[in-house]
Amino acid sequence: MERILLATDYPNLTKLKLFYFKKEIISHYFTNESPLRYIFQQQITNLILVNHDTSKMIGSLKNYTLTIMETFYISHPGLILSNLPSTTFSSSTLTQLCIDVYTLDDCLYLLDGRLKQLATLIVRIHYIDNSSTIVHNMDNLPNLKCLSLKSYIQVKSYDNTVLPLLRRMSYLEKLTLYLRIEDRDRFIDGTHLENEILINMSQLHSFTFYICTYIDTVNLIYNLSNEDVQRTFINIGQQHIASIINYIDPKHIVCSIFSIPFTFDRLEDIGNIFPNIIFSYVTYLSVKDVVPFNREFFIRVARAFPLLKTFRILNYDSQPLCNLNSSQSYEIAEYRYLIYLDMLCGNINYLEQFLNEEKTYVPRLTKLKVVYNNLRIVTNNFTRKEMRRNCAKIKQLLMVIPLVHSKDFYLYFPSL
Repeated sequence: MERILLATDYPNLTKLKLFYFKKEIISHYFTNESPLRYIFQQQITNLILVNHDTSKMIGSLKNYTLTIMETFYISHPGLILSNLPSTTFSSSTLTQLCIDVYTLDDCLYLLDGRLKQLATLIVRIHYIDNSSTIVHNMDNLPNLKCLSLKSYIQVKSYDNTVLPLLRRMSYLEKLTLYLRIEDRDRFIDGTHLENEILINMSQLHSFTFYICTYIDTVNLIYNLSNEDVQRTFINIGQQHIASIINYIDPKHIVCSIFSIPFTFDRLEDIGNIFPNIIFSYVTYLSVKDVVPFNREFFIRVARAFPLLKTFRILNYDSQPLCNLNSSQSYEIAEYRYLIYLDMLCGNINYLEQFLNEEKTYVPRLTKLKVVYNNLRIVTNNFTRKEMRRNCAKIKQLLMVIPLVHSKDFYLYFPSL
């Protein structure tokens, strides 16, 4: 990189993207003594660093400045900017920032005035609820035109944290939100979005969102339906919206609302009933319902989520998908890109559905999370031939298991 950037002048260079970025690069290139100091401080207005650290957290982050996470979010650390002086992380020229941070506090530090020209912020926050009592600068942000805010962990403090932040952004033209909210008395619906968020953003012309709300059924005064939720969007003129109402257990209901087309790569806690649309970008899906899943459900999922890579099934109940030794012919569900299947909280019949090559086509399945005893039963002590092909490709088996396995086990899983 150094040889290329110093080989000649690049007067029009304003954007730089570095892959396999590690913290060692910081100490060499992002200092006052760096030979690339002028380029970074005077020319680059759009800097993207693709992080390649493998630890879940970083002990000292004082030398980190900017990063982007493009892999599975739990596997890589978010930046911790708390208690760092404004001079440690500041720029008078940066206009676009794409960053992973650990808490909402870290995001608020970025918006306290140290990035004066920031127009686009793409941020993923690991834990919004971990905010401190520190009083941050809460002035309006007139230069910010584009915000993408995602948080995959459920949020309890939405009304006291996320809403005040959004109200500082009256000049937004483009807004993207991915939020999972709990501990509220009411669902987030079209009326809430209009009265609490959109009414303050008169220049907004693009709003992409996925917001799901988890509520205790005890707090419901009537049975909520998809029609009820959809009506709140019609009343405010939002047409390209879908919703899903799902009882994930006897005490909790989830209301998911999202813009169409669905452009996010994650969708969680949907059940038997979901819209008849194609989720072209989703690679991570979890399903949960008080009603058992049947064979047709998994065929519908395969068609609706063609690029699915990670699939979690959370349902201990099951309709009889078939007799384990039945030779009856069924339509095969095709999961062509599925890599990771999590059956730890799934009924044994669902495991049979996915491992049986006569029922499910999973050519790329290499990682399986499962209850050992379920696996032993469904494979008939690792001897059933119709499951041997799919099991032979498994490279990573996650389960609570005995320390010693039978010879048949190792023959069944030769890729382990």
